Amino acid sequence: MKKGCIGLIVLAVFAVALFGWVKGTYNGLVSSQENVETAWAQVENVYQRRADLIPNLVETVKGYAKHEQETLEGVIEARANATKVTIDPTNMTPEDLQKYQAAQGDVTNALSRLIAVSENYPDLKANQNFLELQNQLEGTENRITVERNKFNEVAREYNTKRRTFPTNIIAGIFNFGEKPYFQAQEGADKAPKVDFGTNDGTH
Repeated sequence: MKKGCIGLIVLAVFAVALFGWVKGTYNGLVSSQENVETAWAQVENVYQRRADLIPNLVETVKGYAKHEQETLEGVIEARANATKVTIDPTNMTPEDLQKYQAAQGDVTNALSRLIAVSENYPDLKANQNFLELQNQLEGTENRITVERNKFNEVAREYNTKRRTFPTNIIAGIFNFGEKPYFQAQEGADKAPKVDFGTNDGTH
């Protein structure tokens, strides 16, 4: 009788301990996942900030460089295409992020061409509104780089946690999937950077 009671007590203690471990591990993964989603929201915010600057920038350039229609239309089209590419941070795949990077990279390239055009128009380069927009855009590009790096950091922390034994068991049971990273690549997928022609190109 006593042995039976002791056995039940041991079993109950083990069950409570197991439940506590599972709960703590699960909540830890949830917290890490939420950090990734928060970081992604910040990435989207700075890209949206850049998108919001583009219409005014295009209109300002258009006033001085009417013959640069192809370049202006390229920026508008790249912006429109980029705004169509969205990602669900709760179910993010490498393919999703690659597509997002490519679309935003097209915007970066189009903006670089637009800024380069200003070199041919001294009056445009001296326009106060253009200079202000240029400064805001440069600051936004810097923030994009910062927020992308932050996202990569928290995504790496989350991925490391979910792969670590025995946390990986809980991650597998509750379908905590791996998060992709921003990758610095050649062409459209490289880290956003706009050369404004007003400095050495470093930010």
